[in-house]
Formats: sequence, structure tokens, C-alpha cells
Amino acid sequence: MSEAREEYVLEAAREYAEAVIRPQAGQFDRQESLPREVIDGLASRGLLGAAIPAEYGGLGLDPLRYGALTEIIGKACCSTRALLTVHTSLVGETLVRLGTQAQRERFLPDMARGSRIACFALSEPGVGTDATSVTTSSRKQGDVYVLNGRKKWISFAAIADLFLVFASDGDKVSAFLAERSMPGLSVKPMSGLLGNRAAHMAEVIFENVEVPAENMVGRPGTGFSFVANTALFYGRYSIAWAGVAIGQAALEEMVGYAREREQFGRKIGEFQLIQGIIADSVTRVHAARALCERSGRMRLSGDDDAVMEVNIAKYFSSKTALQVASDAVQVFGGNGCWNEYPVERLFRESKILEIIEGTSQVQQVMIAGHGMRKYRRP
Repeated sequence: MSEAREEYVLEAAREYAEAVIRPQAGQFDRQESLPREVIDGLASRGLLGAAIPAEYGGLGLDPLRYGALTEIIGKACCSTRALLTVHTSLVGETLVRLGTQAQRERFLPDMARGSRIACFALSEPGVGTDATSVTTSSRKQGDVYVLNGRKKWISFAAIADLFLVFASDGDKVSAFLAERSMPGLSVKPMSGLLGNRAAHMAEVIFENVEVPAENMVGRPGTGFSFVANTALFYGRYSIAWAGVAIGQAALEEMVGYAREREQFGRKIGEFQLIQGIIADSVTRVHAARALCERSGRMRLSGDDDAVMEVNIAKYFSSKTALQVASDAVQVFGGNGCWNEYPVERLFRESKILEIIEGTSQVQQVMIAGHGMRKYRRP
């Protein structure tokens, strides 16, 4: 795709986000549902296939443009952005990289046009960070694998048609593509969440679900070490940009409010302590975006250190989002604690980024290990 075409795509996405998504973001959050017409709106603009190659019906955006798209949609609504993270990054990009030709031809065109929604089913009621300990089981039976178990905290599982699911056979974890129409597969929607309330979160139950052997992604036993880690790399890159999106949105809200709100006969933006908050927020958001752009360029060039740079970007931008959103609430004062103002929602949503796709503590461990190896003085 030409640079001019990519810019056109981003501008169309920006117009749609500002005209349709952002004005309704609070409503999506309150009703805990992302309307199908919004999903169709993304699909009709090709955005659900943003990172999928053109040969499979996608836009084939490079990592930098895809990151910019993530920020555009994430600024408007976190739950809508979550669909890009889950459907396009965690599942779509993973199938592009690791799926068989038959799998790519069968699933990616439908995903790109939005006629098939995909989700990433890894977490379980008792398994989060320790993903190697999944209890959902797989048993080979002729030319199918029989899956039994339960997944939890699965974004868009309530409306998904395709599930990238991880199951174990003894000490081996494998990855499979399960379809909603398969007998024995059911979902239980979840509500009352801190953030991502409109992301159709659900539990997924597998009761003797028979998945054809050709639906296995990767080789047997490589589900976590290869497939999940690859998917999480793509997911973390998307979440890194999500942090920039929330930080930028919170910054814009606090600046707008500081320019209008009066106390003691002056606009609060004239007070130095408020200016200090704004200055720190501007700096943090700029730094987070620079890290995301750096990791995007490294992905584009095929740099081996891109994985760690994405971890660094995800860690920093998620912390930035939480800090800037918290500061925005502070600038708004009592109004910041009321859901009639967007910063209340942004504050809740920002905390989610420190947990999903690897907690901040997990990122610290990985980054520290990298630092211990790389920066040891000769």
C-alpha cells in the first residue's frame, strides 16, 4: 500500500473515531456492550484487517501505521481499541506468521472483512501469568483433538466466532483454532469489570469439543513457547500504543478543563502546580510515543531486539497511561470522580493496561534480565 493510501486510511479512521466512536464511548461503557454497527463500521473501512496482508483481504499496514491506528481508535474508546488488539493483533497477526496456508486462506479473509470475529483464549480461572500451567486439556482421538476445560477473562469471547485456544496434554501445551459452531463449546458473559466493560468479556467452556487436527496452530507442544509468545509480542505492541492513546486522551481532557475551569477568580491552568502536572503529562506521553515508534521501526527492520523493545514500550506506556489519567482526575477534582466526565473512565481503563498481556511486574523481570545481560560493564 502506498504512503498516500495509508494516510488516507488513517484519516478515515480518525474521522470515524471522532464522529461516531468517541461521542458514544461513555454509553458503551455503561451498557457494557460494543454495538455491532460499530464493529461493522470498523470492518467496512478495512480496519479489522489493518495488519493482515492484502492477499488475504487486509490493508497490510506496517507496524508504525498500525500503531498510529491503534492510538486513533484507543483515544476514542478503549473497548473498541481492544477489538483491534485481540482480533487483529493477537489472532490475526499470529495466523499470518504461524498459520498454515490452509488456515490463512480459510480464516483471514473472513477476519479482515469482519464476518468472523476472533478471540484469544489463554487465561483460565486459576491461570494467568503462569500460562504454562493451563488445565484445559487436549486429547488426540483419531483425526481430532478433544478439548475439555474452562477459559476466563477472554475479551470478545461473548460474540466471537473463532477461538485461538491453548490446551495441555500432560506437560505439553498446544494451540488450536476452535469455532463457535463446534458442539460442546459455550460462553458465559462477564460483567461488573473495572475497565474494558464493552469488550464482551466472557468465560469459555469446552465440553468434549472435537477440533480437527488441521486446526492446530504450530507443532504439538509449542503452544506456549512458540504460539502464545508470538501472539503476546503482537498484543503487547498494540497495548503499548493503547497506553499512548489513553495518556493522550487524558492529557487533552485535562488541558481543556484547565483552560475553562475557574477558581479564585482565575483559570486553573494559570496556577503553577497545575502547569507542573500538565508539563509532566506532556513529557510522559511524548516519551511513551517515542518508545512505541522506536519499537515499530525495529519491527519493520526485523531487528532481533524488537521483542524486548516492545516489552519496554508496553511497560512504560501502561505506567504513563495510569499516571496521566490519575493526574487528569486530580485536575478535574470532584468532577473527575463522576462518569459524566471521560477522565473517570480513562482512569479505570488505564489500570487494565498494567495487567493484560503481561503485568508490569512480569515486564520488570524481563527488562531487568535484559539489562543485566546488555549493560554489564566489560
